[in-house]
Amino acid sequence: MNIIKTTAVCLLCLLTLSGCSVFGRVSVDVAPYDVLEKEGVFEVRQYERLIFVSTDMPEGMDGATGPFRKLFGYISGDNDKTEEIAMTAPVFMDQAEKTTEAMSFVLPAEFSLATAPRPKNSAVRLSELRDYKVAVITFSGFLNQRSVSAQSDELKKWISAKGYRVAGAPKAAGYNPPFTLPFLRRNEILIPIDMN
Repeated sequence: MNIIKTTAVCLLCLLTLSGCSVFGRVSVDVAPYDVLEKEGVFEVRQYERLIFVSTDMPEGMDGATGPFRKLFGYISGDNDKTEEIAMTAPVFMDQAEKTTEAMSFVLPAEFSLATAPRPKNSAVRLSELRDYKVAVITFSGFLNQRSVSAQSDELKKWISAKGYRVAGAPKAAGYNPPFTLPFLRRNEILIPIDMN
């Protein structure tokens, strides 16, 4: 899976857009959520509504430059309203299909699927997630395939120990640029769950 090895490029762009520092400060809006349960580095969260702008990142693609440029183009005005849209955090990377991965930005909370400008680029799409309930593990350090695999395993063990059920594919989320000191970085794995 290549979704994580390309994260550095998109997070570097976050640095440019958000004024993040080497000390871990994120000065862009973060996608809003409610914490339903917290236990150390683990949480259960409820995202009421997320509007994603996404593009595929075919497996084997060398770097995230192409996908990032498509998404950045959209928020920079390459949409039917030529509207500039504020950057938010985190940048999500997920497995969209067996052979295709996706990169997603979250649109600011004031947008709905109905009010978000339509992408001009046919490779960029809008989608909505409602009532997105996830188990989350937060960790520092590098966001790479090794850390994603290890942290995903830890999160799945916690989900199982709590008696919850995995209800979807994981997403990796990065909040900081590569210049941030590793021990101050905020990375997450989110896995949809059923608590019933």
